[in-house]
Amino acid sequence: AGTESGMYISFDDGENWKPFQLNLPIVPITDLTIKNNNLIAATQGRSLWMIDDLTVLHQLDRSLAPKKSHLFRPMDSYRTDGYQNKNPKGEGMNHPGGVTVHYLVPDLDTASTTVKMAFLEKDGQLIREFSNKAKDKKDQLTVKPGANTFTWNLRYEDAKDFKGMILWWASMSGPRAVPGEYKVRLTVGDDVQEESFQILPDPRSPANREDFKKQFDFLLEIRDKVSEAHLAIGHIKDARSQLKAFTKRLDKEDDSLKPIFEKAEVIDSMITEVEEALYQTKNQARQDPLNFPIKLTNKLAHITSLTGGDYPPTDQAVELKNELTAEIDGWLNKLDLVKTVELPAFNKMIRESGVDVIQMKEE
Repeated sequence: AGTESGMYISFDDGENWKPFQLNLPIVPITDLTIKNNNLIAATQGRSLWMIDDLTVLHQLDRSLAPKKSHLFRPMDSYRTDGYQNKNPKGEGMNHPGGVTVHYLVPDLDTASTTVKMAFLEKDGQLIREFSNKAKDKKDQLTVKPGANTFTWNLRYEDAKDFKGMILWWASMSGPRAVPGEYKVRLTVGDDVQEESFQILPDPRSPANREDFKKQFDFLLEIRDKVSEAHLAIGHIKDARSQLKAFTKRLDKEDDSLKPIFEKAEVIDSMITEVEEALYQTKNQARQDPLNFPIKLTNKLAHITSLTGGDYPPTDQAVELKNELTAEIDGWLNKLDLVKTVELPAFNKMIRESGVDVIQMKEE
């Protein structure tokens, strides 16, 4: 009910009323209508207001009061593009893109209780998981005692990166979920609840399910290959660090150790060649890609930046993806040669030389 002094709601056919103001200003409500389970309020002096997702009200029940936690069934959500200014001045907030999940944790001890929210495919395969105890910011779930809301942006896991990585116009984002049926799982301590929901295609889009699936598979292949290459770069950096730390302690004047130094240099040269083919190692600041050419993982991730909307990849995009993937695989095979042949030979050489792994420095 809209009145001269705000909004009210009744759960017993009008016998009793409670304030339903939320963040709506105290203002005369001149008209109300419902569209797709969203409430639209016309006000006198404060324009139009949207109160999103009335399905939470439909699911309220007195039996919820004593429960340790409760997960509401999410409202079916459209997969649409859009943008929202994070700090709007003089304009309203857009509806958040993705699936909005409402849940209750009335008596939560945030210090000792782990709360997790996972999004899954229809068959139960995990897509993303968020937690109030997650260390990575992108996986964190902010939870407070009482009512909570979380919005999943429909994206699968991002491509892997590494410390200090700088790319030019390359998207590391995972692909968006294809329209269909999905699940959300809320875990509060030992209490586990699941609900299903639908991701709906944008009714304005001409894309069909096959188009969505082609785009998803294409972007997933790019994400996985970029991740594989970036993980390899991380392994290269770790191996180089170990090589330097070990050879630094050896006596360069000892002729018997000369083969070890030479082998270490060969391995370092091989892994450096792979690293520099996959990634522009000269990038130290955001403007550096203006001076140094981008390398393979940057080129491949750039294709993701160019694949938008609901459309399948173009033939040219598929051709370029296959070409770059084959080139990356060639360098990864060379790195695998180092791992399976060169490093075992190096380690064998060290063992046979009898060099001490741990040495005490002498002045």
